[in-house]
Amino acid sequence: MGKTMSVPVYTTEDIRRIEAAAGNAQPSLMERAGLAAADLAAGLVADRGKDILVLAGPGNNGGDARIAARILGERFFRVTVLTASDAGQLPAGRRWALVVDGLFGIGLERAVTGDFARLVDYANAQHCPVLALDIPSGLASDTGRALGTAVRATHTLTFIAHKPGLLTLDGPDLCGEVSVAGLGLDVRALLPPRGWIAGPELLPNSLQARPRNFHKGDAGSVAIIGGADGMCGAALLAGRAALKLGAGKVFVGLLDHAAPSFDPCALELMLRHPDEVLGLDLDALVLGPGLGVGERAETLLGAALASDIACVLDADALNLLAQNEGLRQACARRSADTIITPHPAEAARLLDATTSAVQEDRLAAAQRLRERYNANVVLKGNGSILVARDGHWFVNTSGNPGMASAGMGDVLAGLLGALLGQGLSGEAALVLGTHLHGAAADDCAARGIGPVGLTAGEVADAARRLWNGWLRPRAPAP
Repeated sequence: MGKTMSVPVYTTEDIRRIEAAAGNAQPSLMERAGLAAADLAAGLVADRGKDILVLAGPGNNGGDARIAARILGERFFRVTVLTASDAGQLPAGRRWALVVDGLFGIGLERAVTGDFARLVDYANAQHCPVLALDIPSGLASDTGRALGTAVRATHTLTFIAHKPGLLTLDGPDLCGEVSVAGLGLDVRALLPPRGWIAGPELLPNSLQARPRNFHKGDAGSVAIIGGADGMCGAALLAGRAALKLGAGKVFVGLLDHAAPSFDPCALELMLRHPDEVLGLDLDALVLGPGLGVGERAETLLGAALASDIACVLDADALNLLAQNEGLRQACARRSADTIITPHPAEAARLLDATTSAVQEDRLAAAQRLRERYNANVVLKGNGSILVARDGHWFVNTSGNPGMASAGMGDVLAGLLGALLGQGLSGEAALVLGTHLHGAAADDCAARGIGPVGLTAGEVADAARRLWNGWLRPRAPAP
């Protein structure tokens, strides 16, 4: 793993504060943005021709676009600038080398309609690169929601820093290739970040290779509890993932009365009665994969929450929390690390909300989950939102659509449990485990294993390989 810098992410409010702190910079931030846009636009045109269409809105984003148009004209490109008043006179059949979208920036809060929507539709109908300035018009900067119609860009040049909406929900499908123009600002000095793009570079101290003098007790004991009738596979997948990410001992407590006495695909797993598992000396506990929501499952979850063992709560453990106030209070009282892993529908149940409300503002929903359950949270989905117990937040950009298959969540739960069992903090396990899960799926796809047909077990195998590649040699003793 090469040395890379962590990448901060700022909300719209944060960006406004940075702009205010920059004061009357010279040249102005708008002039700098226009120049950066013109430079990238010229590179994207390449040998496609000289005709560039610039769509300019009424605000600062339109100002950036007009400056870019002026500079491109000075460089002998044939530039046409259109505004909403020109929407009725769109040039039919014109072949553009590039379309520059400068209609709306990060301040947009309403759906794009009328003449602006016609300009967006025109841009989306072109067969050439589309460069969005700051954010594709129609995309909400903080949430990643498409507000009615939105520009589908092939490239986005965002100014000052990344915004959450570029990275989650609809953002990755609308932004294309994203690059950042810092405009000469030291943003971290102007406003220390509260959010980052998840990645191993954030937590280098958690990625130390094992010393030679090491035994399985040092690697932690992890237990998986789940596998009710007909759902043993979920718990076994989680257990196998925990093994492959280095847990020293992995126990699986299966609720299914007809469960096998061993896993023929992972003989190293120790299958036990669930009640027996809770009596073991454990470093981490994963509850939920195939757990069911019956009385027995509820009792087991209550016992786990009452313990001082680091816990990962997934799947049915989350459904039980959502329907039982006593369990919710027990979770909120815990001092030991807790990680919860809801998808949007589970998050909605945990918040007594609707799935659409959760998706309308994923970062806010994840923060509410953290506050209500006193837990580290991964709100799964396109651009998973991670929030640590202390309120720091992250957006995970690894992963691909091949992960939309059975068992992926079980594998994530097992990976997280293994990291907790090996002594990582809840925040470190949350960030590294979630990013690793997606990166493993990306690695599989790059090697032709998916995305279509990618299986959860294959992701666990790739995660082991990547994790070993991330670990850095330990410094020699002084």
